[in-house]
Amino acid sequence: MHDHDDNLHRFEAQGAAALPPEIAPGHIDHDGARIWYATCGEGPPVILLHGGLGHSGNWGYQVSALVGAGYRVVLIDSRGHGRSTRDARPYSYELMASDVLAVMDSLRLEKAAFIGWSDGACIALIVGMQAPERAAGVFFFGCNMDPSGTKEFVSTPLIESCFRRHAKDYAQLSSTPDDFDAFVAAISEMMRTQPNYLADQLATIRVPVAVVQSEHDEFIKPEYAEYLARSIPGAELRILRGVSHFAPLQRPDEFNSVVLDFLTTVLR
Repeated sequence: MHDHDDNLHRFEAQGAAALPPEIAPGHIDHDGARIWYATCGEGPPVILLHGGLGHSGNWGYQVSALVGAGYRVVLIDSRGHGRSTRDARPYSYELMASDVLAVMDSLRLEKAAFIGWSDGACIALIVGMQAPERAAGVFFFGCNMDPSGTKEFVSTPLIESCFRRHAKDYAQLSSTPDDFDAFVAAISEMMRTQPNYLADQLATIRVPVAVVQSEHDEFIKPEYAEYLARSIPGAELRILRGVSHFAPLQRPDEFNSVVLDFLTTVLR
């Protein structure tokens, strides 16, 4: 059992739980970037895609739970994040989705379930749209698929705690440790202008999707999550009570329970 960290004080001070020592890291060179990944466990594959400005270590509370439940976990640092590099092109969700497919090809994974958090959710759903044969299902947590879904940004102590942790981690992990401000600016520009998928495109999705929204999400409008669930054929809407955009860190056991329920429906 994990204690609650609703104010993210523990996350700011220590980060998430450490990744298991038995993870097997690797990297691929793809389309101008070196993409870091790691695998752990045996069983049906589950790919975890982290949020913007973060890295795979933010999933520390989820990896052991998934491995213990009989899944093979695949972690990927999105290009320019964590241990992955980038080239000079602007960020795009489609480019990062192509990196995910390249990692799957390298690992010879024909199909996997995707657990996406924030930007990682958008990347996962784009994979599901563009290569549905590769996606057993998409757990879409805390993100938008067009700019109308986001709230006006208002900083909070919670967001600032997370941001300070991201800055520390970037300095420790990145191959360009002094470029955090430029990194934030580039990611913020992507978030401001992308993604841009409208209802008629969402209606073409043919993979199982759970749209998961926290009761107190700081970034995504609650009515937008409802719109996504209506627009994606067969999508299920799940509301996480008492938590915010950072639910995987705030109340890991509750978040993991919802993830495992979803995986049972798409991988068993």
